[in-house]
Amino acid sequence: MQLRNDRQTLCGVSRRGVLLLLPLALAACATRRPQSAPAPAVSPFASRYAALEDGGFRVPGVPVGEMKERNRRALVDDPTGQLPGTLVVDPKNRFLYLVQENGKALRYGVGVGREGLEFSGTAEVAHKRAWPRWTPTPNMIAREPEKYEKWAGGMAGGESNPLGARALYLFKDGKDTLYRIHGTNEPWSIGEAVSSGCIRMMNQDVIDLYQRIPDGTKVVVLPAN
Repeated sequence: MQLRNDRQTLCGVSRRGVLLLLPLALAACATRRPQSAPAPAVSPFASRYAALEDGGFRVPGVPVGEMKERNRRALVDDPTGQLPGTLVVDPKNRFLYLVQENGKALRYGVGVGREGLEFSGTAEVAHKRAWPRWTPTPNMIAREPEKYEKWAGGMAGGESNPLGARALYLFKDGKDTLYRIHGTNEPWSIGEAVSSGCIRMMNQDVIDLYQRIPDGTKVVVLPAN
């Protein structure tokens, strides 16, 4: 009887030991899931200026590394003192501001007109166009006929059109000023004074601005000097 009890005790200990060791054995056999590497950070600037398809046309991406940081779209403290919803062009510093609520403004880098060709004063956005047709002004044709005369009848909107993806047409007292806020297929010109008086923006920026403002928006273009 004692031997039987010892066997039962020994067997009981063995079973308990197995039960105690079993979770450890299973844990040893389990495969740990490797920790995934963190996703590389994506610059918000890169996504804002990536290539895109728009209206059947392709807008090339702008290499962010080739852009001066000051020319990138940014929310800043409003330096203009204008009412929310107003567009303010600062040719001297090469910025365009869309005034927001709470003392803020969206700031865009722009290219401006060469000295003697710029517009200043108050106007309004009479209308807007996506992928607009471009026609050089009579003054542009007279000044550089070899460059502009062939386009006297106009150029259809498209990827090679100098007005880019969008245009805002500035009128003053109901009359066309012949000045535009528009896109460009020459993003390197942003921040420079190279145009025939118009305000040029990167296509990604003018598309963004276009959808934020209605016809009739007030535009204030500050003096260049």
